Amino acid sequence: MKLPTNSRSEPEQQEADWVWIEPGRFLMGSDSHYPEEAPAHWEEVAGFWIQSAPVTNAMFARFVALTGYVTQAERPLDPRDYPGAPQAHLQPASLVFTPPSGTVPLDDVSRWWALVPGADWRHPLGPGSDLQGMAQHPVVHVGLEDAFAYAQWAGCDLPGEPEWEYAAWGGNQQGEFVWGHHLVPEGKHMANTWQGNFPAENLQSDGYSRTSPVGAFPANGYGLYDMIGNVWEWTTTVFQPSHASPRKSCCSHAKSAAQMKVLKGGSHLCAPNYCQRYRAPARSPQATDTTSSHIGFRCVKR
Repeated sequence: MKLPTNSRSEPEQQEADWVWIEPGRFLMGSDSHYPEEAPAHWEEVAGFWIQSAPVTNAMFARFVALTGYVTQAERPLDPRDYPGAPQAHLQPASLVFTPPSGTVPLDDVSRWWALVPGADWRHPLGPGSDLQGMAQHPVVHVGLEDAFAYAQWAGCDLPGEPEWEYAAWGGNQQGEFVWGHHLVPEGKHMANTWQGNFPAENLQSDGYSRTSPVGAFPANGYGLYDMIGNVWEWTTTVFQPSHASPRKSCCSHAKSAAQMKVLKGGSHLCAPNYCQRYRAPARSPQATDTTSSHIGFRCVKR
């Protein structure tokens, strides 16, 4: 199967630009939303460079072509890491959003996520799907190890959570969202998120059913695209249940299946009735051995 063609043309951008973020101090987290975002607290951030958009399929394809790299989703699982797991569960696979046919309870993610053998960055919906027309969409089905491999090859790194959140605000923390007080100001969609009753009703009011080309929505105050929506992005920060928990090293490259890192930014699956994480302080835990159709990354240089 081929992926659906989106209504908008793709930008001609081939590589993400680098944007310099001045050092500064900002109020990180939120006391008004999900508990893992609290408490709000002041953070100092050193200056750094960050890619203006997530790493795209075209960029990742170049990396793979030059290095022969094989992603986590393309490799069978090591049975030593998953003792007792049936052999069928060890084959290469990745999680794909699969909308149900009707309204379902929102307390069971297995109703809309399916582990699909053969799903990977080249085949985002599984065998038979491809990247036709998606060269400038964010690469997905990449795990933390894959993101680190790309960053190391490119001579850069992945952001820590404070860096990512500071950059996402774009220099203006005056509103609920990085663009102001309203999710869709005057009917204008500012990010690729979900419209309708998640997970069954997708109105596609923003023009996209899944990912969108980078740069399809307005940049923030620093000139950064897709810091909110489109795909969740990996950070190096170890996830803790709140900001009050002692912070562990944000520079760990741990690959343990039990290791949870912080994802930032929300994705095209974030909706008003579910996962209102299209905000800069929002955060989500993710096992480093997990790949899915709505997780990507961008790099930084320090």
